[in-house]
Amino acid sequence: MNWDWDKLQEKRQHQQGRPAPDKSRRNEPDPQGGGPDRRPPEPRRGGNGRDGRDPLQALKGVRVPGAKWVVLAVMALWGLSGIYIIQPDEQGVVLRFGRYVRTVGAGPHYHLPYPVEQVYKPKVSQVRQAEVGYRSQSTGGVFQQGRVQPVDEESAMLTGDENIVNVQFNIQYHIKPDGAVDYLFNVTQPDAVVKKAAEAAMREVIGKTTLDAALTGGRVKIQDDVANLLQTILDRYQVGVQVVAVQMQDVQPPRDVSEAFKDVASAREDKQRLTNQAEAYRRDILPKAQGQATEIVNQAEAYRQTRVLAAEGDARRFLAVLEEYDKAQDVTKKRLLYETLEEIMSRPGMEKLVLPSGVSEHALPLLPLDGGASVAPSAPPAVSPSAAPVLAPLSADTNAAPAARDSSSYVRPGSQARGGER
Repeated sequence: MNWDWDKLQEKRQHQQGRPAPDKSRRNEPDPQGGGPDRRPPEPRRGGNGRDGRDPLQALKGVRVPGAKWVVLAVMALWGLSGIYIIQPDEQGVVLRFGRYVRTVGAGPHYHLPYPVEQVYKPKVSQVRQAEVGYRSQSTGGVFQQGRVQPVDEESAMLTGDENIVNVQFNIQYHIKPDGAVDYLFNVTQPDAVVKKAAEAAMREVIGKTTLDAALTGGRVKIQDDVANLLQTILDRYQVGVQVVAVQMQDVQPPRDVSEAFKDVASAREDKQRLTNQAEAYRRDILPKAQGQATEIVNQAEAYRQTRVLAAEGDARRFLAVLEEYDKAQDVTKKRLLYETLEEIMSRPGMEKLVLPSGVSEHALPLLPLDGGASVAPSAPPAVSPSAAPVLAPLSADTNAAPAARDSSSYVRPGSQARGGER
């Protein structure tokens, strides 16, 4: 035990630079009456109960192997902590001791390690969404389509004609390309500011709109007006946000009067349905009527042109005949007579009877009264072929005309003809 104590004392004295005690005097009797086994006096303590010696003196000369390399490694890691990467949909906002310094784009960058500089990475191209008047319900972190929870204190609004309507809508927005600093530092909660500003803008627009317009065909105008007004408010607040779209999810009257509004909506739908049916019928019948009218007009025009051309042809033919008649009246009269006889006698189904001159004095022509054939009182005498009259051709000499005039003929279409004396 004494040996251990002596070794400890020698080590302390060696560290403090004092000479070690003489070992030859260890076993000498103590002049104060102590024996060789007497322990040395306790070191002097301070007022707080600790050793009175300076504790830093005990650390002098202590050597830690590789301490310098440890310090260098820590400094290197601290310096490398300033390397960072900005993704394509992000912007880097660098602060130095809390003051804005610069904005960097996508790619690898470096800033002085913390706490000298630090960087924020807002996603500027990400489209965010805020819901007003409802909350989408999710199952296991996945939002279910069509499952929403209404929030009446946000959706209840007053229209311009003093009616209450519940409006559920959402806002889609993103950070402006040059608005990352404003988005981070101008307002404390930018997303909450966007939502409250959107609710205020919708209330203002609905307050200027009638109930019928809000429930039916005025939604598009309401959405555009709200988007423009919301963008104006956010720019005035310098939020650094760009509004992409405002979409009205549902517009319904209060539950207490919903049945009455359903009846009105049903009547309005019936009106629209009947209007559409009438419009469809109009579109179907008008082209047909226009086509028929065009066809009738075209037929009338064709008939008019035919009649006009025929009349013009008859007039030209009459004028030509008149011109020839003025030149030779007798010849023209005979030619017209022969042409008329030729036309009449050439008709199909006509029976012709030619009587020689003088025979017609003994024949009595009878007209059929009952549609049948007429009966003569006596049969006419036989006529020899040599006695048959001969019609002169159109080119024959006019001197042959008396021979033709001497013959007599009686013709009736569709029946027997009996000649008589002229």
